Order: sequence, then structure tokens, then C-alpha cells
Amino acid sequence: MKQLTGQDLKKMLISGANNLYNSYPEIDALNVFPVPDGDTGMNMNLTMTSGVKEIQNRSDESVAEIAKAFSRGLLMGARGNSGVITSQIFRGFAQGLEDKKEANAVEFARAFEKGVEVAYKAVVRPVEGTILTVMREASEVLSKVVKKDFSIERAMDVLIKEARESLKRTPDLLPILKEVGVIDSGGAGLLKIFEGLRLGLEGKVVERLEATSTHGETPIKMAGASMEEEEFGYCTEFIMSLGPDSVKKPFNEKRFVTILQSRGNSLVVVHDEEIVKVHVHTLNPGEVLTYAQQFGEFLKLKIENMTEQHHALATGEVVEEHHDLVGEPEEEKKEKSKYAIIAVSSGDGIDEFFEEIGINIIVKGGQTMNPSSEDFVTAIKKANAENVYIFPNNSNIVMAASQASDVIDDKDVTVYVVPSKTIPQGISSAIMFNEDADPEENFHEMKSALKNVKSGEVTFAIRDTKFGDINVKKDDYIGIFEKDIVIDSPNKIGACRYLIDQMIDEDSSIITIIYGEDVTDKEIEQIKRYVEDKYPEVDVDIHNGKQPVYSFLIGVE
Repeated sequence: MKQLTGQDLKKMLISGANNLYNSYPEIDALNVFPVPDGDTGMNMNLTMTSGVKEIQNRSDESVAEIAKAFSRGLLMGARGNSGVITSQIFRGFAQGLEDKKEANAVEFARAFEKGVEVAYKAVVRPVEGTILTVMREASEVLSKVVKKDFSIERAMDVLIKEARESLKRTPDLLPILKEVGVIDSGGAGLLKIFEGLRLGLEGKVVERLEATSTHGETPIKMAGASMEEEEFGYCTEFIMSLGPDSVKKPFNEKRFVTILQSRGNSLVVVHDEEIVKVHVHTLNPGEVLTYAQQFGEFLKLKIENMTEQHHALATGEVVEEHHDLVGEPEEEKKEKSKYAIIAVSSGDGIDEFFEEIGINIIVKGGQTMNPSSEDFVTAIKKANAENVYIFPNNSNIVMAASQASDVIDDKDVTVYVVPSKTIPQGISSAIMFNEDADPEENFHEMKSALKNVKSGEVTFAIRDTKFGDINVKKDDYIGIFEKDIVIDSPNKIGACRYLIDQMIDEDSSIITIIYGEDVTDKEIEQIKRYVEDKYPEVDVDIHNGKQPVYSFLIGVE
């Protein structure tokens, strides 16, 4: 193929996204830290999926229009650093194809050159041995060898060959990769995308393989135990949108089904990406709806009184039909407040604490699920303020938050991203907010406060590995101080004590300990006593964060 059309490009992009989707768990497994948050593959997958949604029903023949729409989808759906960088690669790619109806191999190669340029500019301190390197080196070789008589297939073959070679070299450029014995996960994800693009180009569009019921459309049918069929009650049906409003709680289908089972029977749950459809017979529809509304907004709702219907059928009475209730009346546009604060939280207890210190909007997320740029855009709009401060509270979320601040279309709002990389940093920084100060002064004070916090965490290892001098064993507890694993222990409390000893020094005055959902009252009391006895000059502040994955989140100031 000498000329690439819009529909050709559409097939390629869908194929590339699907190929990544089919492989993202193995990409996740390449993450350097042996902790249960390997999310590079997932973030890239969700980012690419957002792009596909923008183009799958488009019939444009222009490569410029398809690339632009795909880029816009990626930009809004970008999650994590890997997702943001991927979105920037394709943003530059789209810019390189601007105003073009078709593209030859040279133009195709130049578009990827532009992708490299835009992606590097988006990263404040680019690190070599990552997805950036793989994209750059592959693009550089393609640009050197490509000629006008090249087919698009030949150009893709060069790109894939060089990306594969570059990926093999990533451990030589990034010592931590060599130490742990893995290649770069972002680069591996990019190669999967390229391989999918190539298959789509020759008409062999990669299809998505079925993963789990969570992403499928197969109804889950369960019989509840809390209500007998003969009790009738209310037939409750609703359709709920989970996204993009992830300022709600994250949706876990297994837990959702378990909870609804306990409140009714004849349960059918269909979860298709952003939509959940539910049918359940329950004696208390209000309870079911209140629980469900934590995860999204109702698009459609119907409740029928089966007891009344049964009685009517038995007596020959006519029962009025209940009409569907669609949506809610729109609220009147409210006047903007001067300030609002948005924070990312990984636990219900952390939510509560954030609310206590004045956080206005909470975006659910963390290591295991990074919010997208669109999630932040939605939160910014909800905040309805002239000045909005965002606390990402995770190093892998800062870029998505920053990207959201760049694409927000409201000229009357100024967005400040306070680059907090941990929950303890976010707490200490947010407390510095002063509603009487001007916006820039607040931003400066909150950014400055980040430097005063040392952060640590205790979690469990998901594989055997070696990190520096530390031999990590699968299922052991590991203590992480800033970016280093400092302890591996089969004992949760032992790991936490050692970590605290590494973090506290003669200048320390306060330690904040946020404990997770796996920590018992007895265990947190042990930790509290340990700190008070060994470091009497340090104030101890303890909160039940109820966060998953991390047993302890610790901040020392």
C-alpha cells in the first residue's frame, strides 16, 4: 500500500489497541517494583481504548480527521505516565498528518517523528530506557531509510524491527531494569501497539480476546438468599453510567454482585465497560439504589411493585404502568466560588479525612487504578470555581492531572496542579491552603510544603526479586521509603517498625500513619505504642484510611 487512507488508519489503530488489550497483563508484570500495582499495561490499554471509542463509528476518508479524533480520545482518556506519553505520541502523530487526506510512507514516518517531538516536550525530565527511547530510536531509523517508493507495510516493518531492538537495549540505559531483570514495560506496550497496527494494515485486524466477565456482556445470574420468591417486593431495574464521573467510588463487579445478592434475588448484572445494567427483586429498592449510586449516575430507572401486581392479577384489578424515570432535572448554573480543591484518594477513610481538612472534590484512584485526564476535567467542571487546586497524590497521576489542566475548555478557571506524589504529601500540603491568600501565594506555599514530607509505605510482594541488597520474596511485606525498598519481612508489623526507624531522624517532629483495610486494631495499637515509646519527642497522628493494597502509608515531617 503506497497511500494510507483514513479508513486504513482506523483499522490499524483499532487493531493496535486490541493487540495491546490482549497483552496488557503481561505488560503489567514487567513493572519494576514487585508490588500489586503493576499498571503500565492497564493504563496504556485504557488510554488506547478511549481513542478507539472516538473513531470506531467514523467514516472519514481523511487520515488527518481519523488521527485527530483518535488523538482527542487518547488525550481525554490518558491514565498514568505511560498513558499520557502514549497520548502525546499520537497527538504529535496527528499533528504530522494535519490537512492530509492520504499519507505516503515518508509522510507516515514524519508523523511519528512529530510524535517523538511532542512526547519528549510533554515530559519535564525525560528518562532514557523508557517508552520515549523506544519510540525515538525506532522513528529515527525509519526516517533515515524511508523513501517515497516505500509501501506503508515496509515502513511499519522497519518501525517494528527497530522498536524491538531498542526495547532489548532498555536495561542498558536504565540500571534499575537490569537490576530487576526486566525490559521497559511502556516500551513493551508500544511494541504491542505497533505489531497490532501492522496486522491491521494487512487486513488482519486483531480482535479483542475475552478476558473476564467484568469486561464482557455476559449476564451474571445469581439467586439471592435474603428474600423468598413468594415475598414479591419490588422489581427494580436500572441502567447506570460509571464514567467519566470517577469522582464516584471505583466499581468492583464481584463485590457489587455480592452486596446486591444480600439484598434481593432474581439478580442479573451486565457490566459493559462504562455501563452497568441491573435487574433485581428486592423488598427495599431504596437501599439498592442508594448503594448503587456510589458508583455512578442513573441513566434509566424503573421500579414496579410486584406484590401489588400479584394482588391485582389475583383479583382482576388493573394496575397502572410505571413509567421509566430518565435522568434528573438539570441544576441551575451556580455562581463560581473563588477556590476549590480536588484530591485523589485511595480509601474511604482517606476520603473522610480529606473532607475534614476542606477538600471539595475527591477523585477515586491510586496505584491500582489511575484516574484519566477526562476524570480530572469532569472534577474541575464540578468544582465550579475560579481557581482549582489538584492534588494527584501519586507520581503516576501527576501527568494526567497536568494534561487535564491543559485541555480544560473553561477560560474562567485557573487550574493549579500541586505535584504531590503520596497521600501524606497531599495531606500536609493541602493543610497549608489559606482562603484569604491570593491564588499564586497559595500555590507557592502548598508546593513548598511538599519538600517537608518524607513518605513511606508497607505493602506485599507479588513476586520474588532482588532490589539492591534486599532479597524480596513473594507474599512477604516490603517497606518502601521514597522510591527504595528498604526491608523485606514475612511480618507486617516488623516491616512497618523498620521502615519507621529509617524515616525518623533528629529533625522529625510528627509522624502520620494511615493504616489500610487489612490492619487490625491490635496491630495499629502496637505500631502506635512502638513510636511513642521509642520516639517520645515525635507526635503520632493515626488515621484509618481503609485503603486496599497498602497496609500502611506513612509521612514524617
